[in-house]
Amino acid sequence: MGGLRKLAQLKPIAEEALAGTVFLAKLLAGLHVANTYVCTAALTYGPSMLPTLNLTGDFILAERISTRFGRVGVGDIVLVRSPENPRKVMAKRLMGMEGDSVTYVVDPKNNDWCETVVVPKGHVWIEGDNMYDSKDSRYFGAVPYGLLQGKVFWRLWPPKSFGPLEKRKPNETVL
Repeated sequence: MGGLRKLAQLKPIAEEALAGTVFLAKLLAGLHVANTYVCTAALTYGPSMLPTLNLTGDFILAERISTRFGRVGVGDIVLVRSPENPRKVMAKRLMGMEGDSVTYVVDPKNNDWCETVVVPKGHVWIEGDNMYDSKDSRYFGAVPYGLLQGKVFWRLWPPKSFGPLEKRKPNETVL
């Protein structure tokens, strides 16, 4: 009889633990779905997007819906899975969509020789804002549209730069 009483006392604790576990599983599943299909956060660092993004790192938000529905355009900052290293995601500016003619400086450190390419079907042309120190389409060519991971829309960190990241025209420079 004493064993049944102890078992009856454990039942509410077990039910509460189960309810907490189910809640946590639902929360984690919701976060996974939101991160995969709606919005993601990323930490950027390096010189390729200077002066738009900081060398030491910016914490940014990117929404994933625009890339899924073809609602990105020239001038947007996008997250792109690297065509060379699939584990790496880069932030770059979209400079050309399929069918666009893009003129770029081939080797800006050594000369000002320009080349013009037409972006192939199903591809985009991406470049870092710092043309002197960016590994982008000038290096590896046009990138398949399927490698776009999201459109960057907000900077969370550093606090002095908190706010939206605006679209820029391809020939507009940032000072």
